[in-house]
Amino acid sequence: MKPLVSVIVPMYNAAPFVGETLESIVASTYRPIEVIVMDDGSKDESAQVAQAFADQHPEVRVLHQANAGVSAARNHAIREAKGEWILPVDADDKISPNYISRAVEVMNDNVRVIGCRAWFFGDKEGEWQLPAFSHELLARKNMIHVSSLFRKADWERVGGFCEQDIYREDWDFWLSMMELGGEYIRLEEVGLYYRVLANSRRHTAKAQKRAIVDAINRRHPAYMEKYLGGPLHYHRTWSRLLNRFRCVKQAGEWHKWQEGDVIFQRRNTLRRIDGTVVKQFATPNLLRGIIYGLFSKSKARRSYEYAQRMDGLTPAPVAYREVRVCGVLRESWYACKESECTHTFNELIGHPEFPNREQILEAIGRFTTELHQRGIWHRDYSGGNILFNEDGNRVEVIDLNRIRFCKHLSREQRLRNFERLNINREALRTIATAYAQAMGEDAQYDAEYIISHRWHKHVKQGITNL
Repeated sequence: MKPLVSVIVPMYNAAPFVGETLESIVASTYRPIEVIVMDDGSKDESAQVAQAFADQHPEVRVLHQANAGVSAARNHAIREAKGEWILPVDADDKISPNYISRAVEVMNDNVRVIGCRAWFFGDKEGEWQLPAFSHELLARKNMIHVSSLFRKADWERVGGFCEQDIYREDWDFWLSMMELGGEYIRLEEVGLYYRVLANSRRHTAKAQKRAIVDAINRRHPAYMEKYLGGPLHYHRTWSRLLNRFRCVKQAGEWHKWQEGDVIFQRRNTLRRIDGTVVKQFATPNLLRGIIYGLFSKSKARRSYEYAQRMDGLTPAPVAYREVRVCGVLRESWYACKESECTHTFNELIGHPEFPNREQILEAIGRFTTELHQRGIWHRDYSGGNILFNEDGNRVEVIDLNRIRFCKHLSREQRLRNFERLNINREALRTIATAYAQAMGEDAQYDAEYIISHRWHKHVKQGITNL
């Protein structure tokens, strides 16, 4: 029995063209097919034109969604599809009558994607000169047009078309498909007629070059490493040559964490994926890159190695990774397990009604005692780097690259470690009392010393509530 092929037509404001597109699809010599038109919130007469056509052709269905972009429209339609094989066709393009039949003839278990030659029409005429397929070339540029056939099961395995990266979602998708292994076949005949308009996405996407390269590197690091020896560069043709001067060093179990959801982004970027938090450090300037690359450990490596020495006091370390070019540090990441602590010290500031606040402040004081007793001096012991859970029975510290391990900490040095905790006098006294009791010291002295040696920047800003 021949397989059902589902033809997917995402549509947005395509009223002048969609009828011609659907005519070319139903003229296919291949059966069985189904055609699913997904209207992506069109504001013109597209939906009415498509529905009028569907009323005359039972194999055509028109579905609707609020405007969410072409990737979301394709994914939505494919989820509704019943076919084993999928063929996307944009709502202003056309296919040849024999395209699907010829594609089905070459289908086998080892084939992952089936494409064809393509022809421009509209504002540009002539054959679309697609280069011969190779994995190395696919890593640098796309040579598979979106109107290529693939299995719905493979679409499910790769998670569909990416809905976050607006441009070149087809390139990203083909990279995901070829990462599964298998063969790409391009038929020798012209099967796609690609309409070129002055404002087509194929031209407007050129302005997004850097964003596209960044997205490809983030989502397909293993493929880039395998076929280019490292990441895709903005000068894409030079990528393999430039990567010969690139060196990667890592420890621990490193995975595709660049794809995690961004949970914080400023100078550094934090992502969360599969119970792991990954910190990507900002690219250092040239001088710092030389220092971290040749003379000093990177922040990522220090964080990983220090966390290994701080069992139970910080989220468990997982891995670090750093990239050097000609010996100069350019990129670095540190990954750790996601903390069980859901709050930061900053949430206690200015909130005397915070649940279990007194208990939590005391726990932070005792936690600091444990740090100091183990010779750990955090040089950025500030509100955003102290974590705790709701009842205060667990406290952790993060941002480890500025930690120092000392054989001896003087009393004054220990007490000055509290200087960045920008909280009111009563809270500081609670922390200091719990700290002093755990250290076996005079609580009144410790409290007065901590209060009187607040960070001068906070005092000048008048935000210490002292």
